[in-house]
Amino acid sequence: MQTHITTTPFGRRPMTLGQMASQVAAKSVREGATVEKWKVFHTIRDAKEPLGATDRALAILNALLSFHPENELSAEGELIVWPSNEQLAARANGMSPATLRRHLSCLVDCGLIIRRDSPNGKRFARRGRGGQVEQAYGFDLSPIVARAEEFAELAEAVLAEKRAYKAVKERLTLLRRDIVKMIDAGLEEGVPGNWGLMTRTYQDIMAKLPRTAPRQVLETICEDLELLWAEVHEALESFAKSKNMGANESHSERHKQNSNPDSISESKQGSRKREEASGTAEENSNLRSLPKRELPLGIVLDACSDWRQLAKDGEIRNWRDFLAAAEVGRVMLGISPSAWREACEVLGDQHATITLAAIYQRNEQINSPGGYLRSLTDKAREGKFSAWPMIMALLNAKLEADKAAAKAPATGAGREGGYEMSDALRQSMKKWNS
Repeated sequence: MQTHITTTPFGRRPMTLGQMASQVAAKSVREGATVEKWKVFHTIRDAKEPLGATDRALAILNALLSFHPENELSAEGELIVWPSNEQLAARANGMSPATLRRHLSCLVDCGLIIRRDSPNGKRFARRGRGGQVEQAYGFDLSPIVARAEEFAELAEAVLAEKRAYKAVKERLTLLRRDIVKMIDAGLEEGVPGNWGLMTRTYQDIMAKLPRTAPRQVLETICEDLELLWAEVHEALESFAKSKNMGANESHSERHKQNSNPDSISESKQGSRKREEASGTAEENSNLRSLPKRELPLGIVLDACSDWRQLAKDGEIRNWRDFLAAAEVGRVMLGISPSAWREACEVLGDQHATITLAAIYQRNEQINSPGGYLRSLTDKAREGKFSAWPMIMALLNAKLEADKAAAKAPATGAGREGGYEMSDALRQSMKKWNS
């Protein structure tokens, strides 16, 4: 029979209201309450985050429970264990004394155990003549019995939050996949729609997604993506319905058209001639006169200055930044993924992107950027196209504009007319015009 239950810690450790609240909760345990200690321990492990317990603290709690001889913790039984620090450290996989003391304090602060310190701070038990424990000093495990239902509720809430987080992550992944592939399908099939704006909207939404985000942030982003998904899906669905309605009427007509292969080749040749008439004749004539070497990035950027607008921060420092803007430029021009993929296979990623940047620079003069790129790809496959003429044509056009503007009064130092030429551009134009 215990003569007194200590309530304050030994030494310099102060008494806190939190410790007093834990002791009050331990006294409120209902009579006859019994719990399985390892089952409760697993529940505490699941609820460690809301409880504020650490992994090391739980390792020590596991060791403390192992010193209790019974598999069950009962309000009617002895719930104080009194292992020494050496014994605890041995069962906690050799934890250092300082770490052991720090995480024991964590268990006390979390309200999982209560200190029952002796007058000299030692942990021991005084037994009677019959061997029964009359007075014990150590760690009281009664809060585990008293708060078992609370631990179960916390663990269930944590598991529910994990399930909700996993569900919203799956929802986010599916929305991202659907939107990207539906936009590509719209471009591939030539579906009318503002696909460039939709792509920009998607990129703006995804820019709000941090590397590690809580569930609430993910749900907000999913709501924005669902609105965009509905818009993209509506564009594709409306086009599919209109196409299906006229399928029966136009079937025989399409069959007659497709049965004449000459008409297909003639239409392709006619469209290519129209595309070539938009200003590419001089590029083909200059093809053989240009050297076979790589274009410097500075000259390409001088010729295609609008390409900088597509960079992530509005600045292109190297070829990696230059190539990274290609996907945005492709969508803005309405070029299908298959046309772009074919251009990269034939021209290579770098020269395909240079060609795309030149098309973007002249997009107001080109009626069908996708058809134009396919035409240039076919010529490159036959060895009749290079990106050099396009870049030189753009540089020459800027030089002519510079000369025309030079006739007007200068607008500032270091400028010729209304266009400011870079050193790379000046040197390249001197070289190719000499």
